[in-house]
Amino acid sequence: MNYRGRFAPSPSGPLHFGSLVAALGSYLDARKQQGKWLVRIEDIDPPREKKGAVSQILHTLEAFGFEWDESILYQSQRLSAYQEALDQLFAKGVLYECTCSRKEINAAGQYGSEGIIYPGTCRLISTPSSATRKPKAVRLMTTDHPVAFTDRVMGHQSQLLASDIGDFVLKRADGLFAYQLAVVVDDAYQGITDVVRGADLLTSTPRQIYLQNLLALPTPTYKHLPLVVDENGHKLSKQSQSQPVVVAQALPALKAAWVFLGQTEADEPLTTVSEFWEWSIAHWDYRLIHK
Repeated sequence: MNYRGRFAPSPSGPLHFGSLVAALGSYLDARKQQGKWLVRIEDIDPPREKKGAVSQILHTLEAFGFEWDESILYQSQRLSAYQEALDQLFAKGVLYECTCSRKEINAAGQYGSEGIIYPGTCRLISTPSSATRKPKAVRLMTTDHPVAFTDRVMGHQSQLLASDIGDFVLKRADGLFAYQLAVVVDDAYQGITDVVRGADLLTSTPRQIYLQNLLALPTPTYKHLPLVVDENGHKLSKQSQSQPVVVAQALPALKAAWVFLGQTEADEPLTTVSEFWEWSIAHWDYRLIHK
């Protein structure tokens, strides 16, 4: 298949420098290979979304010279597709309902690579009581068969899902679909061949590959970019109120993101955004990215 990449921000705030690095890496990787670059808005978590964030994100991308090739996909309009995938997994017998509270999980679980591992309490119950009024999440059964892949930046990766992560949620008790399910369904729907994103999602990739296999969906190639962190070593995020990039400073910000990704600095002055794009697309080399 021809290269198809994407940038998929959540509308929880304006784009910050870390977001710009992810957008730049995915965009240049697609353009270098004469591929398509898509934008997807991951708006399936309303409690975390900020009013006006979508238009602000899109305006910033346009002002920085990003050009997407197809209509923007909004995950909030794809709920029926996620439910269909969930129904397929229920039919396979790999899902179960969970009524455990966060407090109960924290009390019984052990720490894994991403916090508390769900201890499998409700997995042992063949049929949860329909009489209970507790909200029910939907969890996917995991195994300790290794899920391995080679990341083009970070190298060989392997994970034992049951031991490292535990049975994970695909639909929350409040009725919202989980990121892990939505991203797998949408990457397949959009024909994404190459995923270029931040390394904070590196440990999510085995879960997504596991889901892809269960749903008989293709697995893209992955490149995970190094994270931008603050002076305390914390990842920049919209939730932590990280400072947004400034449209009036587009060119310096793009140049800084280029250098952060380990790319060779231009041997000629780049005085406009259009000059930056022309030069950077021609000289992009993902092999120079630092792990």
